Amino acid sequence: MVIGMLGFQTTVSRPITLSGIGVHSGADVSITFNPAEADTGVVFNRMHENAEVSEYRAVSSQVGNTDLCTVLGFSPARSVATIEHVMAAVYALGLDNVVIEVDGAEMPIMDGSSMPFIEAIEQVGLVSLGVKRRYIRITKPVRIEHGGSWSEFRPYDGMRFEVEIDFDCPLIGRQKWEGDMTAATFKSELSRARTFGFMRDVERLWASGHALGSSLENSVVISDDNTVINVEGLRYAKDEFVRHKTLDAVGDLALAGAPFIGCYRSYRGGHKMNANALKALLSDPTAYEVVETSAPRQRVAPRDFIRVNAPEFAPWSA
Repeated sequence: MVIGMLGFQTTVSRPITLSGIGVHSGADVSITFNPAEADTGVVFNRMHENAEVSEYRAVSSQVGNTDLCTVLGFSPARSVATIEHVMAAVYALGLDNVVIEVDGAEMPIMDGSSMPFIEAIEQVGLVSLGVKRRYIRITKPVRIEHGGSWSEFRPYDGMRFEVEIDFDCPLIGRQKWEGDMTAATFKSELSRARTFGFMRDVERLWASGHALGSSLENSVVISDDNTVINVEGLRYAKDEFVRHKTLDAVGDLALAGAPFIGCYRSYRGGHKMNANALKALLSDPTAYEVVETSAPRQRVAPRDFIRVNAPEFAPWSA
């Protein structure tokens, strides 16, 4: 089985900029993907009006609030929010090193999916940096539970996601998406799935200063009679909801700082469960090993990996 990602680290070939509004702030925002050197990782630079810059590496230790989205940083005045759709695109396409400049407090929501970011990255293309990529290979199960929800990592020769949701809503109900993750799979089966919400929650969210930029152009909205308000309906018949939850999981787990080799499973999860499961994994050094290819190859398979000295590569702790 080919893992589906390159054996060498990559970056974007040139800068590219996207603009939109923040789904929670409702404010205009622009982001620019900039090329970066090998071992830089994914870095978010929030550009402030006073010319100051708040810099965050997209790693588990930098995750702050996870209530409604995934946030880097612990101060609202300096943090960067709603990074999960961008990170899902970055992870799925195998983009290892990039500096993302943002002139606001959150990523632009675009159409509520990862597809605009996929298209932007593919427009400029990726270039190989000639340095081996390292992976986090799961070696034993790690599981967390909270109430009726659970998430776990399990060993697997590939990158696999099995995500199940269960809503007390007849339109959604219990849905599951499962599959091995490759760029092609992500693009065709997950990338266009949009964020979703319920009309009954709108006033509460507005009152708390959230969802101020949400609209039918960037969200699937479910009415009080359990129907989709959006005129165009769903992009994926009936199960766009679980596909978007899987998209979110891909983006949240990208904060490991390196691609993982294993299977991630969740039931009734979300940003907080994804973040806590990742922290549980990385806090147990017996549950994973850091590996790289044994020889320079563009494409890699399980037999090509060898263990390397983990203390020399711990991006999640920086």
